[in-house]
Amino acid sequence: MGEVREEKKNKSWLLVVWKICNFCMSLFFALASYVQINDPDAGFWMAGYAVPAALCAFTAFNPSATETLLWRRVADLHVMVSTAVVAMLGWTLYRERVTRIFQQEEGRAPVGVLRVATAVSITVFPFVSWIYYHIHKELRSSWPSHCNTAI
Repeated sequence: MGEVREEKKNKSWLLVVWKICNFCMSLFFALASYVQINDPDAGFWMAGYAVPAALCAFTAFNPSATETLLWRRVADLHVMVSTAVVAMLGWTLYRERVTRIFQQEEGRAPVGVLRVATAVSITVFPFVSWIYYHIHKELRSSWPSHCNTAI
């Protein structure tokens, strides 16, 4: 009986974290869509960021929305269009025989994404590892007593 209650408590806690993460990502994509106003291809990029913002917002307010056919079709269509755009950009760079790729916007963007991903992983790693060790108590069983009291 206690196990069921504990499992339900863990599930509700994880659901709250899931909703918060989706809300934050929705906010991020909405702001990313907004700052594209001064871009020459604003409509293209705004749509590219607005679709994930809407999908994350639906997921944040109603997590079961991911089970609907409309949500899945929109998500699949967005992935398909994004993949096609990336393929077209790659083909254009190849066809035009661009040798100095970092002088092009298409070449600098992945480097920026890599830098941001590295910064985020460095920032998030301590929190994720702390949560992992906090949840899995058996990993701490062989630690000295002064380490066990630190968590």
